[in-house]
Amino acid sequence: MQGETPPSDGATPTTAPVEQAWSLAEPAQEQGGLDAADGAREALSSRSETVESVVDTLDAVALSFGEFRVSLFDVLMVSSVIIGVLVFAWFVSRMARRLVRRMTRLDNAQQLLVEKVATIIVWAIAFFLAIDLLGIDLTALAVFSGAFGLAIGFGLQKTFGNLIAGIILLMDRSIKPGDVIAVTDMAGNESFGQIRKIGIRAVSVTTRDQREYLIPNENLMINQVENWSYSSKNVRMQVPVGVSYEADMNLAEKLMLEAAKSCERVLSAPPPTVWMKEYGDSSVNFVIHCWIQDPEEGVGNVRSVVLKKLWWLFKEHDIEIPFPQRDLHIRSSADFDRLIEVMGQGAIAPAPAKE
Repeated sequence: MQGETPPSDGATPTTAPVEQAWSLAEPAQEQGGLDAADGAREALSSRSETVESVVDTLDAVALSFGEFRVSLFDVLMVSSVIIGVLVFAWFVSRMARRLVRRMTRLDNAQQLLVEKVATIIVWAIAFFLAIDLLGIDLTALAVFSGAFGLAIGFGLQKTFGNLIAGIILLMDRSIKPGDVIAVTDMAGNESFGQIRKIGIRAVSVTTRDQREYLIPNENLMINQVENWSYSSKNVRMQVPVGVSYEADMNLAEKLMLEAAKSCERVLSAPPPTVWMKEYGDSSVNFVIHCWIQDPEEGVGNVRSVVLKKLWWLFKEHDIEIPFPQRDLHIRSSADFDRLIEVMGQGAIAPAPAKE
């Protein structure tokens, strides 16, 4: 029986060291700038040695934040992409506005609505185009998008509400550029103005004294609005007139109609009318009703023209325009009689002689 061979005193065979699991993985690459900057760097470097040296010089000036490295070349490339996208979006939106304005089949409100929708679409495309060119991973913006959505829900709620309200106003065509609406200022004084522009946030209304009110779109949609030119631009205005009780009422009415018809802006159809309003304290009050079709040119100036013409007509025909008069009746009493007697004695008392 053959026995076991004893181990030799020679060198024992060395076993290969066990490689660690992490030594088998490829070394992690240092994270650099954006993908767009990296691709542009490689494309420019392959052109010529001069361009490659310039690119290397710009890339050498860099700032590192941990594993993230941003060079001057990255900043220039990102800035170029952003500026290029902005210029592209501005040019396309401007061309879209010109194209829409050539559509004569659409009125002003419809043209403005199409312009706003086209502008929103163009800028949305420009935003996603910039994201794609810069190579930004949208999954990395998931947290930011959630925070941005929360900010819209709270901080920008009014802004987006006014944006949607402006689009609804244009689609509904209840308010459009050129309409004349009644405006009430902070003091409660009411005046009228013409809509010049319907913006993203507010509607611009200009009054006759060139005061421009910026009214939020949401206010015009949820509050009552007095639109003078919604279905028709014809507006009836009133001119109050008072005449004396002793005047010829039939002649006064004829002169009022003549004064109203003499104004160029007063329409002949429907014709002006005169109504007796009431018997006042010192006059018989009438109201002249007349129609105009251009309220944006003013209402007070029409009333002024009618009253001026009526003044000279009343003067010519001896019709009195009365003013308030009061009769004072004083009751007699013993004290009052003594007061009158004392005042009379003081009035006729001789003046003292001078020394």
